[in-house]
Amino acid sequence: MNIKKYGITGLFISFLGLFTPVQAAMTFPNINIEMQTLNTPQDFSNGLQILIWLTILTLAPSIFIMATSFIRLVVVLSLTRQAIGAGNLPPNQVITGLALILTFFIMAPVFNEINDTALQPYMKNQITQQAALDRGIIPIRKFMFKQTHEKELALFVRMAKIEKPKTKDDVPMYILLPSFILSELKTAFTIGFVVYLPFLVIDIVVSSVLVSMGMMFLPPTMIALPFKLIMFVMVDGWYLVVKSLVESFVT
Repeated sequence: MNIKKYGITGLFISFLGLFTPVQAAMTFPNINIEMQTLNTPQDFSNGLQILIWLTILTLAPSIFIMATSFIRLVVVLSLTRQAIGAGNLPPNQVITGLALILTFFIMAPVFNEINDTALQPYMKNQITQQAALDRGIIPIRKFMFKQTHEKELALFVRMAKIEKPKTKDDVPMYILLPSFILSELKTAFTIGFVVYLPFLVIDIVVSSVLVSMGMMFLPPTMIALPFKLIMFVMVDGWYLVVKSLVESFVT
């Protein structure tokens, strides 16, 4: 599954409109950095716009992480490493890198849809900038809604004290995004608990055997680690974990 040309760029442009009301006209400012005196309110407004856009660009990686499958992937992979008990193996760079690669794999259909419906028409001057942003956010919202639980969505609607949305289109992004994050954390820890159980059973069995043999001062984790590694390798653990993670996303 290949990501088409400009696919990632289209996703990035769409993320810039996450918190922008659909009705509001949104334009990209022409950034020209100069040191001069602000003589008019318009000059002050332009400087403030530049500051806002620089802030958005700084937060863009965090928005990307929080609005994709990355949260669930990195949490489950980290819990799997912790359950094995092999210290920092695999290292954090490997866990994060694998989570990013799987994120691009899972999100590839969304990237391609953004590219086809928003970025390419905009690059060909077929639609306006605001129309491209509006179209680009639709695949993101569709993906997030499929992974968001109704309970979390209702929680943030109630805390925001807004009227109950009649359709999904009525749910604003500032409600959908935290609901999605909370749902992803819940799902990730549920999967992590299931992954943790077999390793916990091995730890309990090894500890019981050591206590029954009178070896109470021998660290159970040191004895249990080889058994956990053997079991994980024999069942092809990473294959099963990655397969379950990818299949857990509703498409």
